[in-house]
Amino acid sequence: MHLVFTVTLKSTGRQFPVAAGETVLEAAQRAGVALPYSCRAGVCGSCKATLLDGRCEYPRNPPLALNASALAQHAVLLCQAVAASDLLLEAREVASVEDIARRQLGVVVVDKWRLTPDVIGLRLRPDRGERRLRRLPGQYLDVLLENGRRRPFSIANRPQPDGTIELHVRHVAGGGFTSWVDDVLKVGDRLRIEGPLGTFVPREDSERPMIFMAGGTGFAPVKAIVEHFIALGTRRRMELYWGARSAADLYLRALAEHWARDVPNLAFHAVVSDPERADGLRTGLVHEAVLEDQPDLSGHDLYMSGPPAMIDAGHQLFLDAGLPEERLYYDSFEYAPDVLAAIIAGRAGIHDFL
Repeated sequence: MHLVFTVTLKSTGRQFPVAAGETVLEAAQRAGVALPYSCRAGVCGSCKATLLDGRCEYPRNPPLALNASALAQHAVLLCQAVAASDLLLEAREVASVEDIARRQLGVVVVDKWRLTPDVIGLRLRPDRGERRLRRLPGQYLDVLLENGRRRPFSIANRPQPDGTIELHVRHVAGGGFTSWVDDVLKVGDRLRIEGPLGTFVPREDSERPMIFMAGGTGFAPVKAIVEHFIALGTRRRMELYWGARSAADLYLRALAEHWARDVPNLAFHAVVSDPERADGLRTGLVHEAVLEDQPDLSGHDLYMSGPPAMIDAGHQLFLDAGLPEERLYYDSFEYAPDVLAAIIAGRAGIHDFL
């Protein structure tokens, strides 16, 4: 591989080479440097960094997560930025995931159940002869499909001794893969996966209270992280907010209510956006509920996971409420990179891929 440029991280002085046409994130991962990321498609903004010196280009996907203000402040998206010179970056590192290698393995479906009419629960276990996937709570995996296609799913349980992986798969009408999961996939079937992926993981180097905000099936990685902190016996205050369109969409509400009863330092807040289907629960938008209850976020750590609209709505408002950006951790449920590229190119609509 012909290496042409060098990336330097200002905060630590670490350096790594980047090849022609390679994104900064790809180069960092190849060098064993863990930088934050989630969607890998330039949409969620998890991989945002500040370019202090040098020049980047975006030959793959446009940096959709960067508005004019962010661009004016020299923000770059490392999952899409390709170096056009040596680079000096101000970027966060996630040391906890650095020594966890991502790999492919075969898994077997050992359980399948319906959480709601449009959400399927799956339990996967490593196939015979496969080692369990080493991972951290909150990370995700890719299901590997034909023709190099992938579908990302957050892992909904903390690491288990037997390697069991839990997924929550939302069925989208007209969607190819999720329809196949809903209608065809059965216990005993085998899948090929790659992981672990992502940097939405617990930060344990803090004693600050934590706020968790989930939207829809964004509850999956939040569930894994909350389970982790409960198992650790943390004494930090935990406020869990879960938003959905209807009360019925809060598909593991009983589990969250059980945590709130049994864990003295955990509170659960269900929020429903459709007042006609609230079933007596609090109504409104989940990020607004967080701010109503916690108008000053300067002393908190905040984890959020869910659809892009929720992430976008909460992000700036939480910063405006005093939350330092380095204490905002999020996982945005974006389109897979091949899906987004096809949509941007006008070759397909989203229902061709879901």
